Amino acid sequence: MWPEHWPVIARQITTSTESALAAASDGAADAFRASVDDLAALPYEQVGAVHAGVARELLEELHPDGLTGEDVQAVLERTVRAGLAWYPELAPDAVVSVLTGTLGVSDPDAPQPTIAPVDHLAAAVLVLADLLAARRVAARPYLRRAVGEIERGETMEMP
Repeated sequence: MWPEHWPVIARQITTSTESALAAASDGAADAFRASVDDLAALPYEQVGAVHAGVARELLEELHPDGLTGEDVQAVLERTVRAGLAWYPELAPDAVVSVLTGTLGVSDPDAPQPTIAPVDHLAAAVLVLADLLAARRVAARPYLRRAVGEIERGETMEMP
């Protein structure tokens, strides 16, 4: 169960993300689509912030000596290859967008690809599924910490 003091939206994001991750782990396309649709019905920026927080923490743990371009390429290839095996509508450019956005390496002057929010969310969940499998850990503690970090950031006083 998620903390009661969390806002309803935070609990919905974490619950829907867990459902989507479970469906991804099982290769259950219909359940995955339903969970991603649930995520898409929530505030996009908030869902993205939670997913990015989880992804950053996992990448840091998987690559404590620093992340190389080859490491990012490996995540991209694994995610796309595994995802397309059971979720044919996966957009590889959405996976690229998730990874570059998470790492903060997007070129602000480059033309932004037109990726539907639901495609971006699906790609984000599949990246998380890959990183969680690579780390061999459960999602719940990472989701809890990501929401906690956002909560701390929103309650801190700026000087």
